[in-house]
Amino acid sequence: MRDAEVKKDTENTGDDRAVDIVLRPQTWEEYVGQEKVKKNLRVIVQAALGRGEACDHLLFFGQAGLGKTTLANLVARELGANLKITSGPSIEKMGDLAAVLTNMAKGDVLFIDEIHRLNKLFEEVLYPAMETRKLHLIVGKGPGARTLTLDLPPFTLIAATTRPNLLSAPLRSRFGATFKLDYYEQPDIEAIVRRSAKMFNLAIDEAALKIIAAASRFTPRVANRLLRRARDYAQVHGTGNIDEDAARKTLEMLEIDELGLEPHDRRILEVIIEKFNGGPVGLSTFAAAINEDKGVIEDVYEPYLMSIGLLTRTPSGRKVTEAAYVHLNKHNQRQKKLLS
Repeated sequence: MRDAEVKKDTENTGDDRAVDIVLRPQTWEEYVGQEKVKKNLRVIVQAALGRGEACDHLLFFGQAGLGKTTLANLVARELGANLKITSGPSIEKMGDLAAVLTNMAKGDVLFIDEIHRLNKLFEEVLYPAMETRKLHLIVGKGPGARTLTLDLPPFTLIAATTRPNLLSAPLRSRFGATFKLDYYEQPDIEAIVRRSAKMFNLAIDEAALKIIAAASRFTPRVANRLLRRARDYAQVHGTGNIDEDAARKTLEMLEIDELGLEPHDRRILEVIIEKFNGGPVGLSTFAAAINEDKGVIEDVYEPYLMSIGLLTRTPSGRKVTEAAYVHLNKHNQRQKKLLS
C-alpha cells in the first residue's frame, strides 16, 4: 500500500494497528536503521537462496516496537516464502502447536512473537521440529499411548522476544543466528517520521519533525504513534499541517516531555527520589512501593530510562542519576509556567 491507500485506511477505519501495518517497510531499502542486523540477515538469506535451502532459524530480541516483526516480513519476502504468524500466548495447547507445524508448506516461514511466553513443555516439541524436521506426538493415554512421528517440510522459524533470558538454553542454541535490535539513532527516527508523514500526505516542519523524533523513545512504533496524534491535533486545532507549535501542544496533551517520558516514567524516578533518597533500592522493594510487577519494571520502564542515563543499576539496587534530578526539575518548572 502506498500514499492513497494509507489515506483511505486512516479515513475509513481509524485503526492504529492497521496503519502500523500500512507504514511497515516493504523492502530492505525502506527499512531505516539496524544496519548491522540488516547486513547480516541479507547474507544469511541470500546464501540460503543460492543453495536452494530453507533459511536457518532466526531469533530477534529487543524492546517492543523496534522492528522485529518487520524484519520477519522482509526475510519472508526476500525468500519468496509465505509468512505464518502466531505468538507464544496464543499457543495454549499442544494441539495448537501441532496444527501450526503440520500446516507448514515447503519453504514457509513461521514467525512466533513473544516466544518467551510459550509453555515450556511445548519447547520439547520444537526441538526436533527445528533440528530434524520431525514432529513427535503422543497419541492416547495410559498403557495404550503411542508416539506418532510426522515428517515436516523444510521451513524457517523466526522467533521474537523481549526477554531472551527467559528462553531455555536448548531452545536458544537451536537458532542459527541471534540478533539484538537496539534503540534507533535520532537521525534514523527523523527519517522514519519523514517517510511516514509523506505516506500520510502530511506537511510537517523540520522543527516539528525533530520534536516528535526526540520524544519517540528512539522507537519507530512510538514515533509513528506521536505523528498520528500530532496529525489529529493539527487537524482539529490548526490548518492540518504539523508545525512546531502543533508538535509541542501534542506532547503537552499526551503529558509526554521532550525526552519522551510519560507520567509513569516520571513517577518511577520521583518515587525513588522521594521515598528512597534517590536510591539505591532493591527491585522487590521498589516494585512494592509503586504497586507494579517486577517484570513490567524490568521489561517496560527501565530499559529506556537507563538508555538515556536517568537510571542506573548498582549491586545494591536501582539509583536515580544526577541527570534525572535536572530533567525532573526542568519539567516541573515548565509545568508551573503552563498552569500559571
